[in-house]
Amino acid sequence: MSRSTSLQRAGRFLPPPEIDMARDTNPFGPGALRFLRELEANNNKPWFEDNKERYETEIREPALQLIRLIGARLSKISPHLVAADRKVGGSLMRVYRDVRFSKDKTPYKTNVGIQFRHEAGKDVHAPGLYVHIADSGVFLGAGMWRPAKEALAGMREAIDLDAKNWKKARDGKRFREHWDLSGDSLKRPPRGYDADHPMIEDLRRTDHIAVSNLSKKDVSSSGFVDLLLERFGRTKSYMAFQAEALGLPF
Repeated sequence: MSRSTSLQRAGRFLPPPEIDMARDTNPFGPGALRFLRELEANNNKPWFEDNKERYETEIREPALQLIRLIGARLSKISPHLVAADRKVGGSLMRVYRDVRFSKDKTPYKTNVGIQFRHEAGKDVHAPGLYVHIADSGVFLGAGMWRPAKEALAGMREAIDLDAKNWKKARDGKRFREHWDLSGDSLKRPPRGYDADHPMIEDLRRTDHIAVSNLSKKDVSSSGFVDLLLERFGRTKSYMAFQAEALGLPF
């Protein structure tokens, strides 16, 4: 089986020829945030079942169309990022919460979560892009959240050995104009690194993520797709450093 065939079977998005970027605009309407707001107030199975058609027409189908529109242009950022428009197991995260180990037993997520993962993301931790839409706030994410021990060690080694290029990626003017570093850090230096290491703040990180906030008005604006791609494009050097630190193409 060829690499391209295996990627298609794994769900990698290949833009359908019928997408006309000049004609297709933002698929989300004002009903999306209204539905999420009402779901938050009525987070129970009877209400959701009564409003299942609204979920399909105002949330899931627009989200899948957004994935297709982003996917048609995602290769300009990286050909290794995946936009999979499957209803289950693709870029759109499931609406059902895993409540097995949670004190909060409400059954549904009250946000839209869309991820554009690196093609290696099923096998190893790898940098990706994320869209979060909720009535409580709208934001984008880039990088690695809670990377596994091996990936985190790879990032620390790369930062230690190539601090100059890391700082260029981390502090680039175009990137930091709209993106802020976020995530958790260790309280103490990680094993093998001194407390006075010049890059200790980055070496202490347990997340390597950046966040870009949007407004709720953006969600139903005609320029939403262009805005997402423009913001994502600013993360290219930041994401590339992470991928290369893990020995992955970008």
